[in-house]
Amino acid sequence: MDFQDKTLVCRDCGKDFVWTASEQKFYKEKGFENEPVRCPDCRALKKQRMNGDRPQRQMFEITCAECGKTDTVPFKPKGDRPVLCRDCFRKQRPA
Repeated sequence: MDFQDKTLVCRDCGKDFVWTASEQKFYKEKGFENEPVRCPDCRALKKQRMNGDRPQRQMFEITCAECGKTDTVPFKPKGDRPVLCRDCFRKQRPA
C-alpha cells in the first residue's frame, strides 16, 4: 500500500499538522485503524497530563524470606506468607 502525507486538524488546538506517510505505515503495521486527532505537541501534553495525574504507587519495605535482603514491594505484606525480594522472586518464576 502506498501512503502519502496527509494534513489533519488537531482536535485540541485547531492547528494543521502533517501525518506523514511513514507514520501512516507505522499505524497500519500496529493495527491502528483511526487517524490521530491531536498534533504531536498536544499529544505530548496529554500524555504528560495523564502521567502526572497518576498517583504514585505506595511501596512497602520488606526483608526477603529467602536471602534476607531489604527491598520494597508494591503491596502491603499480610505476614501470612513469605515475601521475596525482586531477585529471589525472579529466580523462582518459571521462565
